[in-house]
Amino acid sequence: MQLSVLSGSRGEIGEAHGRLHAALITHSLEVYDRLFHDFVGIGWAEARTAAEAFLPMIERGFPAILDEMAGIARGAGLDFADILTLNCRSEISLTQASGGCTAFSLQRDGTQWLAQNWDWRTDQLHNVVALELHPEDAPALVSIGEAGMVAKIGMNDRGLGVCLNAIRSRTCGQGLPIHVALRKILESPDLEQAVRVATHDRVCSPAHFLLASRDGQAAGFEVHPGPPGRLPSHAGAVTHTNHLVAETATCQVEDFPRPDSRARLARLDRLLNERLPLGVAIDESALFGILADHDNAPMAICRHFNPQQPPEERMETLFAVVMNLSEGRLTLRHGKPCESTDSLTVHLGAT
Repeated sequence: MQLSVLSGSRGEIGEAHGRLHAALITHSLEVYDRLFHDFVGIGWAEARTAAEAFLPMIERGFPAILDEMAGIARGAGLDFADILTLNCRSEISLTQASGGCTAFSLQRDGTQWLAQNWDWRTDQLHNVVALELHPEDAPALVSIGEAGMVAKIGMNDRGLGVCLNAIRSRTCGQGLPIHVALRKILESPDLEQAVRVATHDRVCSPAHFLLASRDGQAAGFEVHPGPPGRLPSHAGAVTHTNHLVAETATCQVEDFPRPDSRARLARLDRLLNERLPLGVAIDESALFGILADHDNAPMAICRHFNPQQPPEERMETLFAVVMNLSEGRLTLRHGKPCESTDSLTVHLGAT
């Protein structure tokens, strides 16, 4: 996978994004047209109508990002409504659909690590893009995500990083759409401002954001329209899969995780304790090894094709990311970490 380096105004960045990845963006629209049909029984036209409800929330909480969305649409030769709908896809579909995803932060010997697998529908594998953005009015950032979307998983040049876990729930209220909130986090100058996205702006549908910074701070935030649940670091680690844990969140939101979510979390905690205890040297290879674990396959941390599931429920690991925030380095393996040997490494804001 190649890195797309884009700079300029938000409109210019968006237009370059749309132009470079027009074919992938169009394919993403086709993927989500099918997904909306499979999970919520609506077509693309109805999804565009549903997405209009989120426009006032974005205008209120992060209006500048709308210029970039408009630029993506121009560059790709699409309507603004198509790009808005793509960036609100979680709010439209996650009442029924829930991906996998296993994420953790780890602080050892003065180095802050952040890592995760992103599990989703196989037909999005080749629509994954790596973007290095240099906006005129915000920190430089790297985002690994889906073509046409403003952000997903990544880090910025201030040493701040974020990972994402999907949460299946019927809750949807006032706040920023998940992927718009992730971009606002990635534009934050420090952890305090990033936390304000979860606590002040709020997020209109449930998800877990794992935040960490190069100074060794890390915490999980189970976001939703109300006060988020907060998961502090324990023994230098924060771990999460796809179910709510913090009482602040569980007392306000009902979630519907897949049965393997708790098993993957228990396995992740065990692996970190057994393989990477205090005093053991850590590098990217060791963390990718955790993400490549196959215990309880095919519903493992490294998720593979499972023919026993209904076609619309078949999720696989589409990429794995390991970030060394202390050194400003992100390493991506596109595809399953157990199979992919080629890595993309991006350096940003190294100290």
